[in-house]
Amino acid sequence: MADPDRLLTLLWRHDLPTHRRRGPVPGHSVDELVHAAVALADHDGITSVTMRALAREVGIAPMSVYTHVPDREALLALMVDHVLGELPTASWGRLGWRRRVRQVADAHLALLAAHPWLTDADALNRPSLGPGGVGAYEWELGAFTPLGLDDLSTDRARALVLAFVRENARSGRQARAAAAAQSDQDWWDAHGPVLAQVATAGRYPLATRIGSAAGQVQGSAYDGDGAYEFGVERIIDGLAAMLR
Repeated sequence: MADPDRLLTLLWRHDLPTHRRRGPVPGHSVDELVHAAVALADHDGITSVTMRALAREVGIAPMSVYTHVPDREALLALMVDHVLGELPTASWGRLGWRRRVRQVADAHLALLAAHPWLTDADALNRPSLGPGGVGAYEWELGAFTPLGLDDLSTDRARALVLAFVRENARSGRQARAAAAAQSDQDWWDAHGPVLAQVATAGRYPLATRIGSAAGQVQGSAYDGDGAYEFGVERIIDGLAAMLR
């Protein structure tokens, strides 16, 4: 486990005064290592990010990485905070709350598309305490404050939206991976004949009717884009109902 003081100092390294230790000037910065680690995760997934792999990526000895970042847990926290810093943080201005909440959801979905490993990062189980995470939190809360909810409900409304977005992104990624291994058509061709014998319309009328209708419209058993559009708008409608 990374030392909290050391980790917070690394997260806020551009805001805190630096006290460089004696010795030769390091050949690589924390920023360079974080950028390289993010690129590695974007390309090969979060499990590919190890201190040894990062050292190989930037061309230094593995022990040299530890002079900048104490361990892999700290590295992942730095990576998460860095990519959260890609979210917009501009003032909301006069934009209505519905459009604000939708922009928060859409921005997070785009972030997860750019960095799919975020849905697997254990570091997301706790709030990111660096400038990227705190700045994103401030921006997100600004989308919900016009609702006039109490502070706890405001925080929970934000958590609800982001949890939905993350799960949609995770499900979509899994569906794409499954389709890459075997197309939906091939999958149905393999399973359909036997299924048709046992899962008849007379026995499962709703599953047969609704499943068939959804499959015809979506072209597959799962439509991530459609599920996202439907879900995020229903969540926003639910928040609107709290105002009545």
